[in-house]
Amino acid sequence: MDFQSKKLINDPNDVVTEFIEGLVETYPGLQYLDGFPDVKVVLRADVPGGTYDKVAVISGGGSGHEPAHAGFVGEGMLTAAICGDVFASPPVDSILAGIRAVTGPPGCLLIVKNYTGDRLNFGLAAEQAKSEGYKVEMVIVGDDCALPPPRGIAGRRGLAGTILVHKVAGAAAASGLALAEVAAEAKRASEMVGTMGVALSVCTLPGQVTPDRLGPGKMELGLGIHGEPGAAVADLQPVDIVVSHVLKQILSTETNYVHITRGSRVVLMINGLGATPLMELMIAAGKAVPRLQLEHGLAVERVYTGSFMTSLDMAGFSITVMKADQTILNLLDAPTKAPNWPVDADGNHPPAKIPVPLPPSRTKKNEETLGRPQQLSPEGRILEIAIEAAAKTVIDLRDNLNELDGKVGDGDCGSTMSKGASAILEDMRKCYPLNDPAETVNEIGISIRKVMGGTSGIIYDIFCKAAYAQLKANSQSGITALEWAGALEAAIDAVSKYGGAKAGYRTLLDALIPASSVLKEKLTAGEDPVQAFALSAEAAVAGAESTKNMQAQAGRSSYVSADILASVPDPGAVAAASWYKAAASAMKNKYQAS
Repeated sequence: MDFQSKKLINDPNDVVTEFIEGLVETYPGLQYLDGFPDVKVVLRADVPGGTYDKVAVISGGGSGHEPAHAGFVGEGMLTAAICGDVFASPPVDSILAGIRAVTGPPGCLLIVKNYTGDRLNFGLAAEQAKSEGYKVEMVIVGDDCALPPPRGIAGRRGLAGTILVHKVAGAAAASGLALAEVAAEAKRASEMVGTMGVALSVCTLPGQVTPDRLGPGKMELGLGIHGEPGAAVADLQPVDIVVSHVLKQILSTETNYVHITRGSRVVLMINGLGATPLMELMIAAGKAVPRLQLEHGLAVERVYTGSFMTSLDMAGFSITVMKADQTILNLLDAPTKAPNWPVDADGNHPPAKIPVPLPPSRTKKNEETLGRPQQLSPEGRILEIAIEAAAKTVIDLRDNLNELDGKVGDGDCGSTMSKGASAILEDMRKCYPLNDPAETVNEIGISIRKVMGGTSGIIYDIFCKAAYAQLKANSQSGITALEWAGALEAAIDAVSKYGGAKAGYRTLLDALIPASSVLKEKLTAGEDPVQAFALSAEAAVAGAESTKNMQAQAGRSSYVSADILASVPDPGAVAAASWYKAAASAMKNKYQAS
C-alpha cells in the first residue's frame, strides 16, 4: 500500500533551487549562476570564468543524489556541477551555461553518468560549446555490476564510482595537465571501477507518495540510484552475507566488468543511499575490508565510508571497488577543497588496534599484592560472605527491577545491575584480595566498570573509588566499623558531587543516605556494629520505599509523569537497598552462627 511521504520542504517544485541556496550559504567557496529556475549551476567562487588557466572539470545530472554532484565542487575536484530537477537530466541550456561560466583556454572535461538523458543532453551541450570555440571532452562512467552484460546501446548505469572518477580528474586538472591528459586519466579510472547497491527501502520523491514495492523483511539487490528495480528481491540477510555477495558480484570473472585479479591494489567505497545510519555503513566497511583481503587476495589501499551519491531517502548502501595503481592513489590523495570529499583520506593508516593500557599502579599491584589469598582471615571471610549475599540478591532481583524500570525508565535496570553482580562474583572467586578490605572495594569498582554500561555503571564505580580512597588511609592499622561508615559517607558524597543528585531526587541515594545516617548515629552511640548495620539496612529499605512519593529530578524518570511515579519506587534505590540489606543480613547470620 502506498502512503503520503513526510518531507521538510516547501513547494516540491522548489527543492533543488532552495537546496542550492542553502549549500552556498553553508560553503563560502561555492556560488551559483543567477538563472533560477531554468539554470541551476553550482561553481567554484575562485574560478575567473573565461580566463581560467586550467582544465575545468564539470559533472552533474538529476538532483536527489546529494551530496553529489554539487557537494564535490571545489579546488582539486569539480569546477562546476549542473543540477537537474530531481532524478531528471539537466537541460542543454543549463549545461552550456556551466561550460561558459568556468571554461578558459585549456578547455573542459564533462564527466557524465551513463544514463540516456544525461548522455544526450551533455553530448548536445558539448557539441554546441565546441561550435562556440570551447575545447570540450566527455567521459562517460558506467560502473554498475549488478545486472548481466547489457545488450543494445544502454550499457551499464553510472553509480557512486563516478565520485572517484571526479576526484581523479579534478586532481589531474589541478596539477596542470592538458585536456587530453585529464580526459585520459578520467577514462582510465572509469574503466577500473565497479559498483553494486543494496536497498532496504525505495525512495520517495518530494510531493509524491511512498511506493511499497519492498515488503517487510525484504531487500533489493542491484537497484539503481533513481529507485529503478534491481536484479533481484531477496530476504533480508546479515550484513556479512550481503557484503560477501556484493563483492563477489563486482569481482566476478564471468561478467569481467572490472579487471581486478588476486594481488591487485584496490580502493573501497561504502556509500550510503540516503537513510542508512553511519553505524551500519561502518559495519559494512569493517566486513568488506577483510573479505577483500582474505577471500579475494586484494590489497585494500584506501577506504572511503559515508554518503557520497544517495537516492533521496533510500535505506541501503552501495559498494564500489576500484583498481588502483600509484598514479590513481596519488590523484585520490591530492588535496581538495570540495566540501563533501572525506577529510584525511590520504591512506596514512596506523595499526587499526593497539593494546589497552593498564594504569601503572594497577600493574604494580597485580605483581605485588592482588589476588585471592590462599587462606582467608576471619575478616576476609565475613567480607566474602557479605559480598556474595549482596551480589546474589541483585541477580535474583533482575526481572523485578526490569519490571519496575520498564514503568519509569528504559527497562534495563535489573539486567544492568545483574551484569555487574555476576562479574563481581566471578572476579571475587579468582582475584579479590579479601584480606585487604580497601583493595577489595577497589576491585569491585573495576569489575563493575568492565561490564556495567550506562549511568549505573559509572555511579557505582565512583562509589567504590571514593570508598576505597577513604578506607586506604586506614588500611594499615585495620578498619573499624566507624571507618566503614566513613567510607560509605565519602562514597555517597562523591556520587552526589559528580552525579548531581541529592536526597529527595528519587535515586539510589535516597536509600543509601538514610542508611549512612543511621549507621553513623548508632555506631557513635556505641551500638554493636552488626546490629547497627542491620538497623541501617532497615533505613535503606524504608528510604527506597519513600521514593514513591518523590518527583524525579535525575535520570530518565524525570521525564515520567508524577501519577505513574507515585505507584512505583525508584528501581535504583530498590536495588541499592536490597544489596545493602543482604550484606547486613549475611553478616548478622554469620556472627549469630558463630
